[in-house]
Amino acid sequence: MAEERVERRLAAILCADVAGYSRLMGEDEEGTLAALKAHRRELLDPVIAQHQGRLVKTTGDGMLIEFFSVVDAVRGAVAVQQEMERRNEAVPEGRRIRFRIGINLGDIIVDEGDIFGDGVNVAARLENMAEPGTICISAAVREQLGERLDLAYADLGEHLVKNIARPIRIYRIGGAAGEKGEAPAAFAASAHAGRPSIAVLRFANMSGDADQEYFADGMVEDIITGLSHITWLGVIARNSSFHYGGVSVDLKQVGRELGVRYVLEGSVRKLGNRVRITAQLVEADNGRHLWAERYDRDLTDIFALQDDITMAVVGAIEPSVRAAEIERVRHMRPDNLDAYDLILRALPLANSGVPGDAERALPLLQRAIELEPRFGGAHALLARCYQARYVTLGYRAEDKVAAIAYAHEALSLGRDDAASLASAGFIIYLLERDVATANEAFERALSLNPSSSIALCFSALTLAFSGKTDLAIERAERAIKLSPFDPLLYGPHTALAAAHCIAGRPDEAIAAARRAIQINPRFPQAQVWLIIALVQSRRIDEAKTVGKRLLEIEPTFTVGGFASLAPEWGRKMVTAALSQAELPP
Repeated sequence: MAEERVERRLAAILCADVAGYSRLMGEDEEGTLAALKAHRRELLDPVIAQHQGRLVKTTGDGMLIEFFSVVDAVRGAVAVQQEMERRNEAVPEGRRIRFRIGINLGDIIVDEGDIFGDGVNVAARLENMAEPGTICISAAVREQLGERLDLAYADLGEHLVKNIARPIRIYRIGGAAGEKGEAPAAFAASAHAGRPSIAVLRFANMSGDADQEYFADGMVEDIITGLSHITWLGVIARNSSFHYGGVSVDLKQVGRELGVRYVLEGSVRKLGNRVRITAQLVEADNGRHLWAERYDRDLTDIFALQDDITMAVVGAIEPSVRAAEIERVRHMRPDNLDAYDLILRALPLANSGVPGDAERALPLLQRAIELEPRFGGAHALLARCYQARYVTLGYRAEDKVAAIAYAHEALSLGRDDAASLASAGFIIYLLERDVATANEAFERALSLNPSSSIALCFSALTLAFSGKTDLAIERAERAIKLSPFDPLLYGPHTALAAAHCIAGRPDEAIAAARRAIQINPRFPQAQVWLIIALVQSRRIDEAKTVGKRLLEIEPTFTVGGFASLAPEWGRKMVTAALSQAELPP
């Protein structure tokens, strides 16, 4: 009797399953099954077919897929993870379906359509080690890929895995959602379309005190969580970035292995009842220091201290990275710009507060929306630019309509972006007087990112106009404290001036307005509130001098136009004050 021939072949094997499947099913069995079926029908099956794969079998939440090419297997896996990130944007955190994927290249046995062997077993073990939203690949896959794909690979070292005698070297593609809810990090350049990403390394414990180790790790975890609320910034999960802790590392290597542009490192040292914490932000590819700070604090309340430092660090990093990104894009050729790069070019124009700059930002933002129609940040900036046109070009109805329309689009598309929500909320309050929608936008923005200077600023302005001056002052001062070197600080100082004016404290308003003007001498709103405060202090001649300067900056300014933006209860006060400065009616 002839021996039955066993069919063998070399294949790329992909194993995938749903992270937290049992919990999801326990909470909503029918909803989870329906969502999973939709993902398979609309995403997984088309991707498998597109990349010449073969679905071998499904097992509840799991899938086994065979590819004839390693490149096709990885391309397909990256496409799935990228699209799942987008699909999850509108889904509550606790209901999101995230896949873990493992890919191996190995010899398999084929029997009646099913596949077996060590090649399959290793892929299954890689899947088990993958964090939600990531892909783990074996050294064999990494070697075959070479530099064919524009991805970042984190070398996780060798691991002994169940039922495999030899250690397996594992590489990870993409970041992960960690225990504290960090946003999935980058699949390098291809996944973030050139957007920046950061790794926060474990802070060095310089005290020799094990208690400080726990304190430092907890603080870094909170910093990672805080940074993850900045939606335009990819944040590498703790499990990956802590891999480099406790040893002297080459930051270029860290950047290369984790696929990040920026690295935050620091140290903690206990000095009696005080603790000294240092932090520095470094551009990974060239070692350039973007920001550094030292914090000396009492150890009376360790949790309050942890929160205080976390808020300060997160608040300082956002403007530092934003400035570095804007500088990077300035040197790029215009034909190489994607939607995100276009927004970066438009951002300083939209944020300048200088009449005319918003006009220059409009074509950049319109092009960004053509490339990526669902980019909430572009809609938010367009709303602000049209609002600026409305104020500086004679209060034309078409500019007001456009500003409101783009603000509502930003509100719809930017549900997880604090800056978009805050910008939209401010426009909706200012031009529609929809207080409830505006307040909801601000509260959501600040719950997403309590360190967002722009959310605190726009919220403070709205609160001031609503007569809630104490809370307005508190939020404006918090924005100033969190980002003391942010070039956009003229905004919170102007909000502070408005709140003090409305509260009847002209001396404090004058001081705040002058600080805003010092930061941005061409910002008209700061000049307006300085005029109002000077009139309240009966310094009419000074107010007239500032009024002349205001008209040089904004020749179309009128008292009636500005008063129309104020709430009804404040129009008489604004009109009376500005009229005394002999400004055009």
